Amino acid sequence: MRIRDALESDAEALATAIDRPRGVVKDMIHDRSVRVAVTGDGGNSDDDDSGGENSEGEDSSTVAGFVAFDARGDIVHVTDFDGDDKAIPRLFEEPRRFARREGMSVEVVVPDDERTGELLEDAGFESVGPGPRFEGRRTTRYVVDSADLD
Repeated sequence: MRIRDALESDAEALATAIDRPRGVVKDMIHDRSVRVAVTGDGGNSDDDDSGGENSEGEDSSTVAGFVAFDARGDIVHVTDFDGDDKAIPRLFEEPRRFARREGMSVEVVVPDDERTGELLEDAGFESVGPGPRFEGRRTTRYVVDSADLD
């Protein structure tokens, strides 16, 4: 698995994964920092930078997940993410790395879901209470303070 910046060509795969229109996802790629986890020919190694191209030079990578984030004030806000249990922890290293470098905290608000909460806690986030309702669903705020990023 390799983590890289999202490209416009990833919009279709991301839109399908999160059930949003391709145009909305394309805007997200342009407006936020978005990283994707890819697997595929040559893309299975943690250290692989081959780009997942096959012998014909075509990209044969498969998007296994993504994370979108932006910074406001002294907080890096994770605005969206999706992926498998292996990809999500790796993807969350990206906003954490940015926050560590800038002396910021990281926050994510997610709908209440046991699996997601466990993944976030495994990635070093701590539940800090309820977040705002989103589409009528209860949410929970998770934070990693800047002091905990070292």
